[in-house]
Amino acid sequence: MDASEVFEERLGPVRVAASEPGGLLDVLGVAAIVLDEAGRITLWSPQAHELFGWDAQEALGHSAAKLLVAEEHRSQVLDLFARVMSGGGAWAGVFPIRHKDGRTRMVEFRNMRLQDEHGGFYALGIATDEPTLRAVERDLALSVRLVSQSPIGLAVLDTELRYVLVNPTLARINGVSPAEHIGRTVRDALPFLDHEHIEDTMRRVLETGVPLLDQTAIGRTPGDLTEHAWNVSYYRLEDPAGRILGVATSIVDVSEQYHAANEAAEARRRLDLIARASVRIGTTLDLNRTAHELADLVVTDLADIAAVDLLDSVLDSRGAAEDPSAGPVAIRALAVAAAYPTDALQAADPPGNIAKYNVERLVTRCVTTARPVLVSHVGPGDLANIARDDAAAALLARAGLHSYLAVPLIARGEVLGALDLKRARNPQPFTHDDAVLALELATRAAVCIDNARWFQQQRHAALALQQHLLPRQPPQPTGLDVAYRYQPAAAIGEAGGDWFDAIPVAGDKTALVVGDVMGHGINAAATMGQLRTATRTLAGLDLDPADVLRHLDRITAELDETTATCVYAVYDPHRTTCRIALAGHLPPIWDRPGRAPRFLQLPTGAPLGVGGVPFRATTVDCAPGDRLVLYTDGLVETRDQPIDDRLRALLDSLTHHRLPLEATCDRLLAALPPPQRHDDIALLIAQVTPSRRAADSARATREDGRKSRPGTPFAAARGVRTGPTGHPVAL
Repeated sequence: MDASEVFEERLGPVRVAASEPGGLLDVLGVAAIVLDEAGRITLWSPQAHELFGWDAQEALGHSAAKLLVAEEHRSQVLDLFARVMSGGGAWAGVFPIRHKDGRTRMVEFRNMRLQDEHGGFYALGIATDEPTLRAVERDLALSVRLVSQSPIGLAVLDTELRYVLVNPTLARINGVSPAEHIGRTVRDALPFLDHEHIEDTMRRVLETGVPLLDQTAIGRTPGDLTEHAWNVSYYRLEDPAGRILGVATSIVDVSEQYHAANEAAEARRRLDLIARASVRIGTTLDLNRTAHELADLVVTDLADIAAVDLLDSVLDSRGAAEDPSAGPVAIRALAVAAAYPTDALQAADPPGNIAKYNVERLVTRCVTTARPVLVSHVGPGDLANIARDDAAAALLARAGLHSYLAVPLIARGEVLGALDLKRARNPQPFTHDDAVLALELATRAAVCIDNARWFQQQRHAALALQQHLLPRQPPQPTGLDVAYRYQPAAAIGEAGGDWFDAIPVAGDKTALVVGDVMGHGINAAATMGQLRTATRTLAGLDLDPADVLRHLDRITAELDETTATCVYAVYDPHRTTCRIALAGHLPPIWDRPGRAPRFLQLPTGAPLGVGGVPFRATTVDCAPGDRLVLYTDGLVETRDQPIDDRLRALLDSLTHHRLPLEATCDRLLAALPPPQRHDDIALLIAQVTPSRRAADSARATREDGRKSRPGTPFAAARGVRTGPTGHPVAL
């Protein structure tokens, strides 16, 4: 029975694993020598040949002392040999040995006595090169110290991914002792980690041999009170022969650098948000749009839900917020926004609504103290002071509201309202830094909101003045049907200077006027009122249109650098003629039944207020059904199309399907102006109607004219008529 059979009989089947060369014993080059009782060499290993230079044939049978030891050391060696052979115990130490080449080498020895089955004794010597052994010992000691005292968490796992080594640092990081690691997998020892991902990563490194370095992991272990960041690396361990031993991992706590990087990134994010606020808030002078721009900006980046509320007293120009001791504060909701669809929006006051907020409401406290109100962690008792009622509080609770912040909107020392912020999905509570950022955004937005508020008030004043100055109900002149439209500019602050009028004149005549004062706002509206009044006064004098414009030009020049354009026409139902003059205005359209509408070719003149430029009037013969279309440039001018294209579009709108006057006005306003109207529009359409009295008077006038001017029938026969000024008018 050989040795393997004995082991199998006693211990059961034995799994024998062959070891490839290159292990620690191979690195040390351990040599084995056996001496008999006389000190002669009886066994000689190949490693002995490599260590001492003598091969087996040269060494076997020779005295070891004579072969390997210098003469001056022999007596000492023989004494040691005798002591070992007498049973005095093993001997270990370093001894100088003579190499075959004559050199002396320091060799580490382990000597012990052996006994065979016959009672004979032998000496076994195990030897290795002493410098090599010392180097290995130093490396091992250094490795042990580095592992045990390293500030880096280190671990070694075998090929089955079981811990075989864990240093104290890693044990502290994991909050689990080294003994609780050894022999267990990550899944068993550290179930609180993402063990599936960790073990998959280790298997990949074990299979491929490719290290996975500098992986960042964020979280907490039982040993942590706060969130940590770690830099984790995995690499495969192999022995000198290339045999795979397992996987090593190193873990470095980089929480300080991680938090510093996060703080720097957060600072950059805040600066970026402030920079975007400068661009995105206040793009117009529309109050509601500015409020929505603020609410849309802060959602996602700063809050999950945002609302912009203004004091109703501020919007109504009654002053600042009321004293909370005097009772509830009236607040008007302007905008509300959310980063995602949520029922929590229903808890907010709908935009445009006015609500009374009692003194317990956090928004009330914010606007009355002019200071931010921060509730980092919202409790059940806080919801009643955040929501408008119990139903809204229940909605916010279901949405997961856990943090709340309100900051005042302050502009020019006056509290205008508040920016209301909530977090539900975002797990982080609002902090003092968030309050500082929100206050900065609110301050910038408040100036834009205040500007929009004042411009809105100015626009309302200008519109009110303009509506007051424009005719309420146009007259029903003899021989004409008149329809008109006035449409203020869509942009806030750009309403003001357009007007129209239909003025009765002596002799059943009617003056038709459309004008446009340069500029916008309340000043333009006031100037328009002055010019309209002057025009009505001059019309009452029954002056020629050119003379009316000449007087208006002088009046306009006296109105402090004001200019205006104007078209002035006088229709005479008895003569069925219309006499027209322009002052820098776009030409009227003459629209006759059965013919294509066209622009009248009239002398354009200069705008009112320029001075020194003569005006000329032109006479146009009319017939029942003829229409005169007067308009201001707001109907046709845009910022992105040539004026000629727009004028052609105006003609095209009148070409097809001749509609009644009112419907024609509606059609032109629907088809021509762009959605974002930057100018007022004044439109007046007058249509010649049949009139027995006017027709009889016109016929008599023409007959009298033929008798007194014999040359005119020739001119009339050729389709040309001359007006009182002698200028021909093409029909």
